[in-house]
Amino acid sequence: MNVLVVDDNDVSLTLLETTLTSAGYRVRTARDGQEALEILESSDIRLVVSDWEMPRLSGPDLCRSIRAADLPGYVYVVLVTSHNTASEAVEGLFSGADDFVGKPFNPGELIARVRVGERILALETRDVAIFALAKLAESRDPETGAHLERVRGYCRILASDLSQQPQFRTQVDAEFVQLIYLTSPLHDIGKVGIPDGVLLKPGRLSDREFDVMKTHTTLGAQTLDAALRAFPGVRFLSMARDIAATHHERWDGTGYPASLAGQQIPLSGRIMALADVYDALTSKRVYKGAYSHEVARGIILKESGSHFDPAIVASFLRTEDQFIRLCGQNDDQLALAA
Repeated sequence: MNVLVVDDNDVSLTLLETTLTSAGYRVRTARDGQEALEILESSDIRLVVSDWEMPRLSGPDLCRSIRAADLPGYVYVVLVTSHNTASEAVEGLFSGADDFVGKPFNPGELIARVRVGERILALETRDVAIFALAKLAESRDPETGAHLERVRGYCRILASDLSQQPQFRTQVDAEFVQLIYLTSPLHDIGKVGIPDGVLLKPGRLSDREFDVMKTHTTLGAQTLDAALRAFPGVRFLSMARDIAATHHERWDGTGYPASLAGQQIPLSGRIMALADVYDALTSKRVYKGAYSHEVARGIILKESGSHFDPAIVASFLRTEDQFIRLCGQNDDQLALAA
């Protein structure tokens, strides 16, 4: 793994570089925070070990600049510092640092803390793998375009809004918002088990074909249930399973596959139901054009309390400007007049 070491003192820089190289890391060096930021913007380095006191950009200033920069992935920062008071630790954490090593540093401790950062960055790789799996399922249907990217964005918009509402604050925290963004692309993973003759049929499905299509919910849930049995208690798998199983349930109990009603439907499934329908309405399909936001809004309002949880519809109305902006990124949208 590549590590960027940042220190304006040549002796300290050499000691840090030697310690990490001996542990098997590939090390690049910078002599101040500004040089480090330029390296990060032009490379794939995602782990930084930085001194606190430096010219141009100090360690905390570098952390703030990293968090504000438009980098392609998360950068894990370990500050090496003699600033060991509680107030200085708070300053470092608020600036965006992830961990600290005291000066003079212990080589074993430094390597251990860098290993922690490596494990945390591996979680981002997990997120990429999940999304790649979802894209594989989506790739069987050439009409879906950027469906996964938009739907997970809509889910995050709704969940973020719900986290601010008193009745949802105990259910929707920052982790819930992140998890629904991560797992919502798996909602149609069960479609890998649907025959091409049904999945790719350009016209209306027969009743028998629609019954086959509906099984993608149970197929997806069964697949994710198998993963949960192997890794019990993993929250993102549990949410992904709930979304796959229930995103076609309806608030009034007339949906599928289990005819769940009201709050029997997991909140993640209720959020996904609206996000999925909104994207289907505002996207071009082989059997329809792309409806405008106004048309989609009217349909969703009409189905509040029947198809959709009224509380989720209320959230949609509060955030519709964000929906419009995200929908506008749909390159293949040919909006119909309201």
